[in-house]
Amino acid sequence: MKLLRELPLGTRVVVRYRIEGGFTDALGDLVARDDVSCTVETRRGPVVVEFSSVALAKPVPPPPVRKSAGGPPAAL
Repeated sequence: MKLLRELPLGTRVVVRYRIEGGFTDALGDLVARDDVSCTVETRRGPVVVEFSSVALAKPVPPPPVRKSAGGPPAAL
């Protein structure tokens, strides 16, 4: 996949790739690549994806900022 070979490392990406029985996605930062694969650092850890199994890939914006579960901070 040409795009994954050209994007700067550190770019947030989503990669759809073939697995036995279908497809799955890796969403995270592109952290490494070599001649045959790339590594995406996901929330669950690094995922190594061979370029030959990639169906689709694209850069995506940063994740939304999470709002805190509580109300405003307590006054001191």
